[in-house]
Amino acid sequence: MLKLPLRWIAAALLLINGFFPALWILLTSFKTEAELAQTPITWLPQHPSLDNYLLAFAEQPLLLFLANSFAVALLSTLLTLFAATGAAYALTRLQLRHRGLILTSLIAVAMFPPATLLVPLFEIMRGLGLINTYGALVLPYAVQSLPICTLVLASFFQQVPRDIEHAAMIDGCTRLQALTRIVLPLAAPGVFTAGILAFVNAWDEFLLALALNAAPGSRTLPVGILLYQGEFSFPWPVISAALVVAIVPLAIIIVLFQERVVSGLTAGGLKG
Repeated sequence: MLKLPLRWIAAALLLINGFFPALWILLTSFKTEAELAQTPITWLPQHPSLDNYLLAFAEQPLLLFLANSFAVALLSTLLTLFAATGAAYALTRLQLRHRGLILTSLIAVAMFPPATLLVPLFEIMRGLGLINTYGALVLPYAVQSLPICTLVLASFFQQVPRDIEHAAMIDGCTRLQALTRIVLPLAAPGVFTAGILAFVNAWDEFLLALALNAAPGSRTLPVGILLYQGEFSFPWPVISAALVVAIVPLAIIIVLFQERVVSGLTAGGLKG
């Protein structure tokens, strides 16, 4: 009898935690600073206006930040999927020694906090001459997303029957052709899931973007939004408008690929 109320409570908590902050940011973006400072708090904007959005684009080059973030996220996602596909295929199809140790190492690497890698990454990128370029972020983001994306793709490759792949190879396909024509199409939900995870990681990341790409022309959205605050002022309505602009591309991607992402996240785990 208690299961049903507990489920409703859990669902309500998830809904509040997931949607309330985004809803509050959206409502704040239509308010004035005076209205935001009123007591008691007004939940809905009394005089909704798009002025904050106009200010967000006028005060900072928000379109440039969007373009930089999209380019970095897209390039790092493509690089991650390319490397993760090869790694996952090797883990599930080749007779590798110490396969369990490799999987454990992937999980361990995925747990490393980015802050611990900041100094060595900065030195490496400076040595390569990539500071304040897309490459300074694309390479680290791809490395960060590679472990989890490899595990996701491996779980899907494991579910593709090997007999289908062997039949294609008997008919004349090389191993690479079998991967691209047989395995990847059948594991499409996993590819989309891994791609979304890599894209979101690159889109939202702040610390490395602040340290490695601080030049005005190469800033990404998370770093650019930081510039809206002054030394003694925090224009929350304008910042909220910029945050809404940053959230919209991710929301569009999730809506477009919702079914594939859900099917990917709910698929079975990796078999040993």
